[in-house]
Formats: sequence, C-alpha cells, structure tokens
Amino acid sequence: MSFNFPLILVIAVAVCGALALLDLLVLAPRRRVAIAAYEGQVSQPDESVLQRLNREPVLVEYGKSFFPVLAIVLVLRSFLLEPFQIPSGSMKPTLDIGDFILVNKFAYGIRLPVIDTKIIEVGDPQRGDVMVFRYPSDPNINYIKRVVGLPGDRISYTNGKHLLVNGQPIAETFLGEEAGSLGSAALYKEKLGEVEHLIRKELQRNRREPGSEWLVPQGHYFMMGDNRDNSNDSRYWNDKNIPKEFLGMVPDRNIVGKAFAVWMSWPDPKLRSVPNFSRVGLIN
Repeated sequence: MSFNFPLILVIAVAVCGALALLDLLVLAPRRRVAIAAYEGQVSQPDESVLQRLNREPVLVEYGKSFFPVLAIVLVLRSFLLEPFQIPSGSMKPTLDIGDFILVNKFAYGIRLPVIDTKIIEVGDPQRGDVMVFRYPSDPNINYIKRVVGLPGDRISYTNGKHLLVNGQPIAETFLGEEAGSLGSAALYKEKLGEVEHLIRKELQRNRREPGSEWLVPQGHYFMMGDNRDNSNDSRYWNDKNIPKEFLGMVPDRNIVGKAFAVWMSWPDPKLRSVPNFSRVGLIN
C-alpha cells in the first residue's frame, strides 16, 4: 500500500490548526465566561472547580500541542530539506544501498506541498546534478539519478558505453578495476558540466541500449544512474501511456529536489546493525 505522506501531513496540520483556532475563537471564551459566572456566585472559589471549568477538551489539547510541531515539519519538509534513503545500487559508486541523503527542496523552485505547483522560481537543474524526482510512470515512487540531458539537448549512449551530449563525447578517465569485482567492473571519472564524479561500468556485460539517440523536450530532463549497466533510467523507461517524444523524460513538475549530502549509511534493511557514518559528506 502506498501512503501519500505529504497529503497526510497537510491534513494533520489543517486538523490540528482548526482545533487550535476553534479553541481560540469559541471554546476558550466560553470557558472564561463560565469561570466568571462561577466566581460571581461564590465568595471563595474552589480551585478544583476552576480547573475543571478551564480544562480543554482532550482532542483540542492534543491538537494544540501537535500543531506547532507538525507545522514546522511541514515547512521544513515542503520547502527546505527532505531526507531519503537509497534503496538500490543504481547510483554506485556515488551513492550506495542504505545511504541516507538530504535533498534541497528549494534549489529548483518553491513548490506547494501535495499539488507540487511551483510558486517561486529559484533555479533550474544543471547538468551533473544528482536529483530526486517522481518516477514518470508512477509518481508515488521516488527515483534518484544524475541529470545528463537538459531541455533541447540531444543525448546518445552507444553500445560501446560512451555518452555523447549534442554530438560531443563526455570526457571520462579510467581509474582502474573496482575493488572486489575480480575484474568484472571498472571505475571512471566523468565530467558533466562543471561536476566531476565517478561512474561504474561492467566490463563483462554488454547491456544493449534500446535507443541510439534521444532529444530532450522543453521542460524535461534526461536522467542516468552512475552505475551505468545497472540503472533503470531514461534509457529504458517505456510506458505506453506516455507519448513517444516524452518517453524516458522527467517533466519539471515531477522534480522533488537536489540531493546534496549523505548524513548516514545503514545498509541493513532490517536495521539489525549499527549505522555507518564513514560515508558522510557532500554528494558530487
């Protein structure tokens, strides 16, 4: 079952806020009137009676207590930062399974929660950014990949595992075999835009590319994982409900934010081990 956490959070804030407002405008004045009437009837008010008359309904008490906390969480999560956990190895070696990352929610514009309508322009994704977005075929699923193609770009990825942008090969430097791979995988340094980062290729696996070239439409982005032979990304998305010219593309409305830091790593899905902080740092 898929839960729309932003929607649940917005509803919780709205309910708690409504309860707090109800108490401020209606219930609290009634309590004050009741207390004043009681004090006018007796010469020596009973403290226990005063406490009973001034007692907030349980639901209102909880609503008022949770409202500021939930409101702060909503603001932080919707407009500033949101945490995510990496579920797969598609971004190796940059990100590994179990990495907990922080995502900058305002880097690409301020958006309203739930409806995700951009209300303030701040910036646009740049080539080389690591970006979290909602999977075009199922917006309930969050993906994380690297921005390779910007609007208007022509992207090629050959069966020789070479990336070209607008006909120009992207520079990469062979660093050596991946440790522990027994010669089956190698690491390269790649430069996309102003960003230098590592990518991984499997030397003994020929994964045939489904398309030779893609043209990125306006308002869309072409995404690839750093683990080039083990990434479900723009090269392979094939949803029959999406027009051909938009296949594999991430529309601007699906953008969640820019991933910028790893703050913890906990690869055990059952959390039976202790977290690892050796991978903490900024994301290239």
